[in-house]
Amino acid sequence: MTERKGPVDSTRSRHARWRTLPLTSVQLDGGFWADRQAVNRRSSLVHAYRMLKAAGNFHNLRVAAGRANGDYRGRNFLDSDVYKWLEAVAYELAKAPDATLRQMAEEAIDLIAAAQTPDGYLNTYVQIVTPDSRFSDLDHGHELYCAGHLFQAAVAYHRATGSPALLDVATRFADYIDGIFGPGKRPGTDGHPEVEMALVELYRETGEARYLKLAQFFVDERGKGKMRGLGWYGPEYHQDRVPVRQATEIEGHAVRALYLMAGVTDLYLETGEQALLDAANRLWRDMTGGKLHLTGGAGARYEGESFGAPYELPSDQCYCETCAAIASIQWNWRMLLATGEARFADLLEQTLYNGFLSGVAADGEHFFYINPLLSRGGYERAAWYEVACCPPNIMRTVASVEHYLATTDASGVQVHLYSPASVSATLESGERVALRLETQYPWQGHVALTIVETGAQPWTLRLRIPGWQEAASIRVNGQAANTAARAGTYALIVRAWQPGDRVELDLPMPPQLLEAHPQIDATRASAAIRRGPLVYCLEQRDQDPDVDIFSVQIDARAPLEAAWNPDLLGGMMVVNACGHALDMNGWAGHLYRPLGAVEGLPRRPVQLRAVPYFAWANRGARAMRVWIPRAADRDSR
Repeated sequence: MTERKGPVDSTRSRHARWRTLPLTSVQLDGGFWADRQAVNRRSSLVHAYRMLKAAGNFHNLRVAAGRANGDYRGRNFLDSDVYKWLEAVAYELAKAPDATLRQMAEEAIDLIAAAQTPDGYLNTYVQIVTPDSRFSDLDHGHELYCAGHLFQAAVAYHRATGSPALLDVATRFADYIDGIFGPGKRPGTDGHPEVEMALVELYRETGEARYLKLAQFFVDERGKGKMRGLGWYGPEYHQDRVPVRQATEIEGHAVRALYLMAGVTDLYLETGEQALLDAANRLWRDMTGGKLHLTGGAGARYEGESFGAPYELPSDQCYCETCAAIASIQWNWRMLLATGEARFADLLEQTLYNGFLSGVAADGEHFFYINPLLSRGGYERAAWYEVACCPPNIMRTVASVEHYLATTDASGVQVHLYSPASVSATLESGERVALRLETQYPWQGHVALTIVETGAQPWTLRLRIPGWQEAASIRVNGQAANTAARAGTYALIVRAWQPGDRVELDLPMPPQLLEAHPQIDATRASAAIRRGPLVYCLEQRDQDPDVDIFSVQIDARAPLEAAWNPDLLGGMMVVNACGHALDMNGWAGHLYRPLGAVEGLPRRPVQLRAVPYFAWANRGARAMRVWIPRAADRDSR
């Protein structure tokens, strides 16, 4: 059986700073993410199978395969939802056998193989609706986008099970595409980037260099200004306004932009072309410097599901699509592999726990497409969507989250995320090492790491010190470690390890208030609560009945208090704060008044209760806010 690798295999990538581990080399041993994987496996994947049937995805495959009659159902990119779901199933099968999941997957793979045309082409919308118009609408047709998700699913299923059935379909389609597009052939690329990183991973799995060259071609085709925009958006919507190597700002449709940058970074990992990494760094700094929400959410505008101008970060009308959060995780992971810089792991974690995880309900069967930072009520997760890109995307990310936990390089092992887990790795020296992590992260910041297996030669253990952490400490076998533990870096411990050696990392997690850049209008004079990696929010249901969260201010001078609530969605850390409830009676009947007409609104002290942002709207579609107006100094005395 082929080695059970994860979504990205950088083990032979010549320009990777760090090497990914096989998926089964990291096993979650209970805790936060293991609980969510259990829900994903038990509920989400079976739910998605039912939804894919009901929405027509499997129907379209049967019609294209000649096994059913009828019209095409749904949007033209429905095939991609099946592929993302299959990828999620693959990662679960890599962990443990499951006869039900395996049967569902093989039924789907059989349909996909039957739907493929003799020459290798595969897209049910085109085959059923417009059979004579292959690749006639690159701007909006999503043919290569769907192909990319097929390639990723095929690689995942091959790695997880050893079955070549879906990989054979994928390589036949990739060969067909390669026969059409490329230097000296047809120009153009898909309006929705995705195929670029998928082709690179297909190259990593098969060793077929043509796939890497094709990925390079599709990246090089961007920036020619030929694509039709959407509404009042121009070619930037499709990432076609400026060539990648010349780009200086992140713009346009957020998911497309971030998928493209993941593919660009993949190309750097294989080719070492510095211009690609330089462009990725420029766009990353542009995004994080003025175009990213506190949750890691990307995409400020409903119009075009796009990035906005610098500091255009509304709380209520932001888009923050769940798929954009996933694309950001994928891009930051590749940037981390390329550079070894902790800033990318920091943003990956910030997005994973907040802007991504808010996209799925605690039951695993309801989902957010859009993730606002403020809601006046009535907004709730749906069981499925007409455009259902997010639910199966969530499933494949949850199913493979251990992939982001640790890596290796020539010197040793790096730990990026903290979760109860067992980690095994073979170092470049051939030495085998094994570690065990024990922690209640993200609720508590104590991490204990025990060396289970090691050789006699010294090697380096790197532990990420999160950027939000200013007081980390490390002990080795009970003694203070002789290493720096600075925020936003990796602490290095070099020694000849012995089985039983114990490293303890303490990451104090006092809740704190954050403020945003003064040029962000939506959050001016407001504060948000963060504890450890988690962003918190006020939900109306958690406040006293006479406290309206849109008529409160938070007292920035009063201490915040963290408290464990065992009854909240299986147990969560909440944060209590002091604030003021404002009496709005002076504004009754008035929407606007002359400045100063109402001075010194009456107010009374209240207690505010905040919950993790990812958990909001699990107990009803009540009002919610992340950013809370701050009481003026005179009001906080």
